[in-house]
Amino acid sequence: MGFGVREFELSLMHRMRDLNPERVEEALGDMGASRAELRAAHARWTRMLHSPRPPKGPRRLLGPPSYAGTTSMGSLTCDVTRWALPSWPGLEFEVLTGPGGEVWNQWFVRPAGPRTFSFDELVPWGCVVGDVGASFPGAVHLEGQAPHHWAVDLTHEGATYRARFVYGLCQRIDGP
Repeated sequence: MGFGVREFELSLMHRMRDLNPERVEEALGDMGASRAELRAAHARWTRMLHSPRPPKGPRRLLGPPSYAGTTSMGSLTCDVTRWALPSWPGLEFEVLTGPGGEVWNQWFVRPAGPRTFSFDELVPWGCVVGDVGASFPGAVHLEGQAPHHWAVDLTHEGATYRARFVYGLCQRIDGP
């Protein structure tokens, strides 16, 4: 059995379950997938990443990307590759790789660039890290508490809130 888009989505959701188990359960129902299938996809993905011969990037697993190009980061140029995934319409999963082919970052982005949201529009699975930064000038980016987690502190009506992300996709907003 091949590892394709469905299995990749499930492996991403496994980590998202850390912060938003209810939304993941809803998505599993929408996909007709079980928790056992979610765990199996994650276990298989982990085994592939740590095998002596890991797959040569997502392109081999996900098929042709919706976008492939390069971008400069300081004095280095990295490859940018993105895939549209059915569970997250309007967003794409982006992988940045360095000159030696090593993965520098992987997360969801809005392909046309960040969108501006009001505070009430910041909903789980509806915005990405770049959107929050564009919507709330002065937002402070923080590392998350686990691999592929990210946080952004933002101020709304004088109160500080923390937007929590997994793979760059908003999972929840914590606040006062």
